[in-house]
Amino acid sequence: MVTVKAFRGLRPKEEKASRIASPPYDVLSSEEAREMARENPISFLHINKPEIDLAEDTDPYSELVYETGRKNLQRFIDEGYLIQDEKESIYVYRQIWREHVQAGYFVVSSVKDYDEGRIKKHEFTRPQKEADRTKLIDVMNAQVGPVFLLYKDEPTLNNVLDKAAKGAPSVDFTSPDQVRHQLWVIDDAEMIKRITEGFRKREATYIADGHHRSASASNVCKIRKEKNPDHTGDEPYNYFLSVIFPKSHLKILPYNRVVTDLNNLTKDQFLEKAGENFDIQKAKDELEIADEHEFGMYLDGEWYMLAPRTGSYNAGDLLEGLDVNILMKNLLEPVLGIGNPRTDPRIDFVGGIRGNKELKKLVDSGKFAVAFALYPTSVETLIKVADAGEVMPPKSTWFEPKLRSGMVSHLL
Repeated sequence: MVTVKAFRGLRPKEEKASRIASPPYDVLSSEEAREMARENPISFLHINKPEIDLAEDTDPYSELVYETGRKNLQRFIDEGYLIQDEKESIYVYRQIWREHVQAGYFVVSSVKDYDEGRIKKHEFTRPQKEADRTKLIDVMNAQVGPVFLLYKDEPTLNNVLDKAAKGAPSVDFTSPDQVRHQLWVIDDAEMIKRITEGFRKREATYIADGHHRSASASNVCKIRKEKNPDHTGDEPYNYFLSVIFPKSHLKILPYNRVVTDLNNLTKDQFLEKAGENFDIQKAKDELEIADEHEFGMYLDGEWYMLAPRTGSYNAGDLLEGLDVNILMKNLLEPVLGIGNPRTDPRIDFVGGIRGNKELKKLVDSGKFAVAFALYPTSVETLIKVADAGEVMPPKSTWFEPKLRSGMVSHLL
C-alpha cells in the first residue's frame, strides 16, 4: 500500500511561472546556473542553487549558501512571486517534448514508505550530495525539488490523469529547451480521494530520478522527529515532494561514456585488446544503436560497432546482462583501466539527448580519446532491478524531459 497526500503547494504566480521555473539543481554546474540566472532575478535557481548569488570562490557547502537559499525563498514569497494555495490539492503536471508526452501527479509521498521499501530504489547515494540536500531542506524549511517517481499503470489513476488534463491548465509555457510544461490544480475532494485510494492499491512506487532528494527528506524527517516530543507522524516533514508518472509515459535515453585516453595503448593495441571480448566492425557516421547489447564507439575520426562475444558475460544474470555492466567489465575496466566510474576523473558521461554528434565533437576536440554510445536501459529493466533489491551501475539511466524545479514546492 502506497500513501500519497494532497498538500498546499507553493507555486509561482501564473504569469511569472515561465521565468521562475528552472532546470533541476543537479543538471547544471554552478557556472552554468550563474550564467542562466544572470539576467533573471526571479529564476528558481536563486533558491535551489543559491551559491550563484555569492562570490565564485564560495564553498558551495558553507552555511552561507544555505542561508542565502532560505532568504531567497522568503524574498520570493514576500514579494508575491510564490503563493501558497489555500486548499490542499494534487497537481497534474504534463510535459510535451518533441513527439513525447508524459503526465504525472504532483503529490507528497510518505517518508515511511521510503524507509520501509515501498518506494523502491535502484541507485546508491553519495554522502556529500545527500548531506547537501539534507541541509538545504532543513535550513529552508521546504522541499524545493520534486523526486521523480513512477508507478505501474493502473486504470483508475490513468483515467483521472486523462480527465484532469482535458481542461484549461493553470500554467502553460514552453521552456528554452523546447519542452512544454502544463499544470492543472485538483482541489476537488472526491477526485483527490480517487487518486489517493488508487495509490493505496499499488504495492510500490519507484524512484526514476531523485535518490538524493528522497534520502535527504528521510534524513530531515529523522532530525525533526527526534527534536519534536509531540511527534504524531502527520507533520509535513513526514512527507516529501514528488511527481509520480505511469510507467507507460516515461522515456529513457542512453547515458553514453567518454574516456580521456587509451590507457597508454596505441590505437591498434587498444583495438586488439577490445577485440578479445567484442566483435568490432567499422560503421557509418549515421550510426544507430538499434538494440541492447550493441555499442557504438568513436575513435580517431571513425565509428565502430561493437557486439559482445558469446560467453563474455553472464546473460542469465540481471545485473551482469546490463549493457552498462557489459561495457564496464569487458572493456572500460580491463582495457582502459577505469576504476570506480563514480570517482575516476578519466571518464565522463553524456546524456543521450545530445546525440552521437556530441560524442564525435568531444573526441574530435582532443579532450577525450574515445566515446561509447549505448542503447537505453528500459523502464522494465529498472523496475526488475528495484524489485530484486539490486542497484544499477552508476549513470545507467537518463530520463528526458527533466522536471522543472519551482513548478510546485512543499513547505514544512
